[in-house]
Amino acid sequence: MNSAPELVVDEEKIRKAIQSGLPLTITTYTLPKEIEVYIEQVTDVFLRQMNQIKLKDYIIYCIQELVVNAKKANTKRVYFTERGLNIHNDADYETGMKTFKEDTISNIAHYLQLQKEKGYYIKVILQVKRNTILVEIRNNVTATKKERLRIQDKMARSRQYGSLEDALAQVLDDSEGAGLGLVILVLMLKKLGLDDDAFTLKTTDKLTIASIQIPLDQATVKGMSVLSEEIAQSINSLPQFPENIMMIQKLINDPDSDMPKIARQISMDPALTGDLLKIVNSAQYMLSKKVDNISDAVKMIGIKGIKNLLYSYGTQKILGDDTIDKKKLWEHSYKTAFYAFNLAKNFKNDQGLLDDVYVGGMLHDMGKIIFSSVHPDLINRMKNLCSDKNLPTSTFEDLSAGLNHAEIGALIAEKWNFPDKLVAAIRFHHDPESAPLDCKDLVDTVYLANMFCEYENKNVSYDQFDLSPLDNFRFNSQKQVDTLIERLSQGFMREGQF
Repeated sequence: MNSAPELVVDEEKIRKAIQSGLPLTITTYTLPKEIEVYIEQVTDVFLRQMNQIKLKDYIIYCIQELVVNAKKANTKRVYFTERGLNIHNDADYETGMKTFKEDTISNIAHYLQLQKEKGYYIKVILQVKRNTILVEIRNNVTATKKERLRIQDKMARSRQYGSLEDALAQVLDDSEGAGLGLVILVLMLKKLGLDDDAFTLKTTDKLTIASIQIPLDQATVKGMSVLSEEIAQSINSLPQFPENIMMIQKLINDPDSDMPKIARQISMDPALTGDLLKIVNSAQYMLSKKVDNISDAVKMIGIKGIKNLLYSYGTQKILGDDTIDKKKLWEHSYKTAFYAFNLAKNFKNDQGLLDDVYVGGMLHDMGKIIFSSVHPDLINRMKNLCSDKNLPTSTFEDLSAGLNHAEIGALIAEKWNFPDKLVAAIRFHHDPESAPLDCKDLVDTVYLANMFCEYENKNVSYDQFDLSPLDNFRFNSQKQVDTLIERLSQGFMREGQF
């Protein structure tokens, strides 16, 4: 959510971003007072939507401290450049810092203008990732070794103090006029019951990223967990997989079955037969000639491919596409699946990944689709459960609108005995860094495919992408991503999905 000139807080956009698991972003180049006020207002709305307003003072302080540090880091770059000093050279660094504070304070407007002209920005990012609030402050310069050592020193000092009063009484920092704020930040996080790992600093060749991860309070987590489990358990009220699909699954798992027998069983379902032939003849399989024989199609797609087709086809049959909202979700899922498959095909040499990634993309949002399929009795039962357990009614409203949809989808996938990797693709498609290592490529691919779709729809910016999946695919520039998305979009349209 980039800041508009009038700085009007869009509460509905904040709500939708929370429920969809997407990051909120505020970007500034000079951090004027009105932007600081705007950041506080957005944070207030964000926390109120999450029923976490008690965290406001802590989070606002942390954001203010980190954005001021990021602004100062950007100012250093233009100041050192103007003076002809290399900020990464120890001697030059010492020389520059002797006059940095005095010179920049006396002529700050000049240096802020230089920062804007150079494109040095500060981004504040707020996001809900599963049961955690993520706060990130990014600026597009890399921290020097000296700066990183200073931060590590302040982190180490903060462990020596038992309270904020101790820190205020003992911390002195004359060299750069900073440091106490970071110590207080760490002590405030301790007061919330968090350890040193809650605050991290990462640098790349282009970015410095300060991150704070704050778990949601136990009452909120418990409420979401109770309702999510109840929803998953209540899926028995939905139709089971169609009988023919269950029969094919049994045949696939029977060591005495052969391909012709499986092909005959598939051919008994004209819709499934049509879907199988459509997939095999799509660009996904890049066949030299069209396949119109179901036996050849079964041989072509293989046992694992049939299994994956059944998970996707069966889920769609159960959940349906009988409403406008469902159709939009399935359209997004088709595009995500197409993008995910082509990412894997073009950037990863892994047949197993190719077998799994299309269905992972198709079903990543099944948790969202579930809510438009549940019986009204279940909705009433959820509301009664909120009342019985003294849970805020907003908890169910948030879940039904999409909050925690990745976990709900994963719970249902487990209930339907989906493979572990497919469950992981659903559970971690907004939080790839938490995925198990053996699922990393699959989750990263589905994550990127989903984010490409959101980026294409202008719901996120390039700088909101998690760095780890980008690094995994060796994507290192916005131009590279823009070019790739344009090609994927053209390929998707040629497939005639719409």
